[in-house]
Amino acid sequence: MGLLNTAIAPSTTTEGTTRERTRAYPWLVFALIFGLLLSDYMSRQVLSAVFPFLKDEWALSDSKLASLNSIVALTVGVLAFPISLLADRWGRIKSLVTMAVIWSAATLLCALAANYGQMLGARFLLGVGEAAYGSVGLAVILTVFTPRLRATISGAFLSGATFGSVIGVALGGIIAVHMSWRWAFTSMAVLGLLLVALLRVLVTESKLARHQADEAVAEQAATATYRAPLKTLVTNPALLCAYAGSGLPMFVSATLMLWLPSYFNRSHGMAPDKAGTTAALFIVLMSIGMIVFGGLTDRLSRDRPARKWVIAAIYCTVSGVLLFAGFGGTSGTLQFVLLGAGALVSAGATGPMSALVADLAHSSVRASAFGIGILANNILGIALGPMVIGALADHIGLESALRLSPIVYFGAVAALLLGRRLYPAGRAMVTALGATDSR
Repeated sequence: MGLLNTAIAPSTTTEGTTRERTRAYPWLVFALIFGLLLSDYMSRQVLSAVFPFLKDEWALSDSKLASLNSIVALTVGVLAFPISLLADRWGRIKSLVTMAVIWSAATLLCALAANYGQMLGARFLLGVGEAAYGSVGLAVILTVFTPRLRATISGAFLSGATFGSVIGVALGGIIAVHMSWRWAFTSMAVLGLLLVALLRVLVTESKLARHQADEAVAEQAATATYRAPLKTLVTNPALLCAYAGSGLPMFVSATLMLWLPSYFNRSHGMAPDKAGTTAALFIVLMSIGMIVFGGLTDRLSRDRPARKWVIAAIYCTVSGVLLFAGFGGTSGTLQFVLLGAGALVSAGATGPMSALVADLAHSSVRASAFGIGILANNILGIALGPMVIGALADHIGLESALRLSPIVYFGAVAALLLGRRLYPAGRAMVTALGATDSR
C-alpha cells in the first residue's frame, strides 16, 4: 500500500485503550512541519539576496549588513535550549504555531522597516521565533514514525534548512528585482502564515497521541532511569574540541552563504537576481558535500572511529586551499571551479563532528550535547563569520575579506588534531559513565 493509503490500523496503548492510525497522517505531519522549516530558512536567508538594495537605499556599511544576519544567529544560539524546554512543558504543537507566527510577523515587519534600526529589531524578533523550531519540530515528527526510520526521517527533515536557504536566496533575488526588496520579505511572510494556518487546523496534540508509533512508546518505557550529570558535557576535553571543531568550520560556510550574492554582484557585475541564483547553486554544492563527505567518512572510519578527527581536518584544509586560491584568482571559469570545489568541501566536517559529539556524550544527555553543539555553531560560526567578514570588507573590500576567511580553518584543524589526541581519554570517561548506569 502507498504512502497516502488511508486504511486504518488499530493499535493498543500501554493503558489498554485502542487507538486508530492512518498511514497518511504521519506524512501529513512531516510535510507541514518540513514546509514550515523551509519557510523558516527562506525568511532568514532572503536577506542576503536583498543586500545590494539595502546598501544603496540606506547607505549601510558591510558590517551593518552582516549584523542583520548575525543578530538572528546569536538569538537562535542563545534561546534554542531554553525555548525547547519551555515547549516540552507548554505543548509542542502550540509552541510550533506560536514560533511560526512570530517569525512570519517579524518577516513582515522587515518588509515595513524604514531604517536600519527597525530592520535590526525585526530580525531579532525573527530569531526569537526561529530559535527552537528545528528541535521541537523534529521531536514532534519522530513521535509518529517508528524508531527504525529515525535516521532517515531526521536527515530528510534537517535538509530543509539548506534547501530553504537556497530557495530564499534565489527566489528573493528574483522578486526583489522584478517587484521590490520589500515584496521579497512580504512573500516569505505570507507563505509562513499560510502554512502555519494549515498546521494549526490539521495537526493537534490529540491527533498526534492517536498516531504515535507503538515502538516509540515502548522505547520510552524501556529508557534507563540513570541520567548523566550535565557537567560531563563541559568537563570532557575531547568533547570541547568537538564543539570547536564543529563551530569553527561553520565560520566559512556561513560566510559563503551570506556574502556570495553580494560578491557576485560587486566583483562579477551580476544583477542581484542572477547573483542570487548563482549563489544558490554554490549553497546546493555545500549541502551535497555534507551528505557525500559524511557518507565517505563513515566508510573510511568504520573500524577506527578516531579517524573522523583527521578526516575532518583534511576536509577543512582542502576547502581552505581551494577557497583561498579561488578568491585570489582572476575572474573566469577556473575561478568558479575552484570556488565551487571549495564550497563543496566547506561543510564536509559537519557529519564527522556530529558523530563525534554523539560518541563523547552519554546517551542520557546526548540531546543536550547537540544543543551545546548548536550553540557553538551559531556563536563561533554562523554569527561570527558574516560579522567579521563584513567588518573587514568595510576596510579592505569584500573580495579581499572573503579571501582571508579560510584562515579560520587553522583554528579548526588545531582543535581537531588536539581532539584526536584526547579522544581515547574522552571515550574512557563516557565508558565510566556507562558503568555507573549499569550498577
